[in-house]
Amino acid sequence: MRITRLVPAIAAALLSLPTAVPSGAAAPAPDGGVTPYIIGGGYASNAPWAARLFSNGRQTCSATIIAPTWILTAKHCVSGGGLSFRIGSLDQTSGGTVANGVQTVNHSSDLSLVRLDRSVSAGYARLGQPGSVTVGQSVQVYGWGATSQCGSEINCQSRYLKVANVTVTGGCTDAYGGSAICARRGDGITAGGDSGGPMMAGGVQVGVASTSDRQTTTAYTNVTRYRSWIQSVAGV
Repeated sequence: MRITRLVPAIAAALLSLPTAVPSGAAAPAPDGGVTPYIIGGGYASNAPWAARLFSNGRQTCSATIIAPTWILTAKHCVSGGGLSFRIGSLDQTSGGTVANGVQTVNHSSDLSLVRLDRSVSAGYARLGQPGSVTVGQSVQVYGWGATSQCGSEINCQSRYLKVANVTVTGGCTDAYGGSAICARRGDGITAGGDSGGPMMAGGVQVGVASTSDRQTTTAYTNVTRYRSWIQSVAGV
């Protein structure tokens, strides 16, 4: 099965731990219409840590704010430069706070930390520790990515942040051979534009979207394995 990075067309094993939590929260469509798909899933109703990534003004990837001046996203999302973020809004076109990236620090895995040009007040994503996620757990994935297997992904990415439930299947590798969490489709699956977005387990972020076959399987770089690096750069 061919696995592709989640970035738009332009562009090991888990530690065991307590079983977990909630199936997450897809809200009705903001416009009252049919709920759009992530592919599958639905609209998110509460994600103050969500950040939409733009590269040279073009909607590109998803991300999270983890500290007043630091964004966590996927390394393959930041190569285009000219990075800016809309933070704390479910609508990628309005609301929240807009800030620019002024420094990018990449890991050897598919992780990147981007320092902002200003301090942003938000509900920062809490990062998981080893033991925060287990095989068989239902976890939530978020992003503004493609809503179907479409040819022109920019045209079919969602205006509103989406969420889907997926089930953790075990450890695997990300787009750069780093430690990742693999999951199978639940009520949805990640697609182009969801790259860099979070996998949340029990309210803490355990992964960053790296690859997906856009049908059944997705891989998220394992944040819990790289906590010491994140802390050394961003202080959290």
